[in-house]
Amino acid sequence: MILCLETSTKACSVAIGQNGKVIAVKESLDEKHSHTENLTLYIEDVCRQAKIHLGDIDAVAVSKGPGSFTGLRIGVSAAKGLCYALDKPLLAINSLEAMAAGLIHQPLTINHQPSLFCPMIDARRMEVYCAVFDEQLKEIKKTSADIIDSNSFSELLQKHTIYFFGDGAAKCRSTISHPNAIFLDNINPSAKFMVPLAEKLFSEKKFEDVAYFEPFYLKDFFNPSVSK
Repeated sequence: MILCLETSTKACSVAIGQNGKVIAVKESLDEKHSHTENLTLYIEDVCRQAKIHLGDIDAVAVSKGPGSFTGLRIGVSAAKGLCYALDKPLLAINSLEAMAAGLIHQPLTINHQPSLFCPMIDARRMEVYCAVFDEQLKEIKKTSADIIDSNSFSELLQKHTIYFFGDGAAKCRSTISHPNAIFLDNINPSAKFMVPLAEKLFSEKKFEDVAYFEPFYLKDFFNPSVSK
């Protein structure tokens, strides 16, 4: 039984998985990113839904990034605190991989070409955090922070249908104009997408060092108040 926390974007999401299946979930999209206030309440809520005590869980899984600096810090701090307090192992999951895993298991109208999946998390200006995965969740393009232009993904689009989704995809819709580029709306990071990935990590005993684990920020913090 694994508690999963997702706070890498404006989505605040908590789920409990048992044997790789979601048994409880609580989430919301908050433009104010009020994860500090919501996260603890959501953890309590999913425990009530699952009819368990927090100490009954076997591990804590956290979305490690990339994403919002503040959101990631909140989620990772909460996860580490729970692991220390409950003496449970920590699991860390790439935010983009979890998004892709969630979409791959949804019914889609896929044409005859091989399909790829490109989750995008908004960074700033025309920059996004993104990666590309195939239908078996194999990473075709590694996680990176990319500035999107009309030539982005052009080689892959020649031979594949690519599904673009996430809060970074909307601003790229008018820039990436190719018949094989399909943009999907309203697909956000969710703790329920993390559940099967967390189960796999747990079975393989791929635990993080609670003392030294840090979020996957991918790039340096940007503070507009001190920028030139």
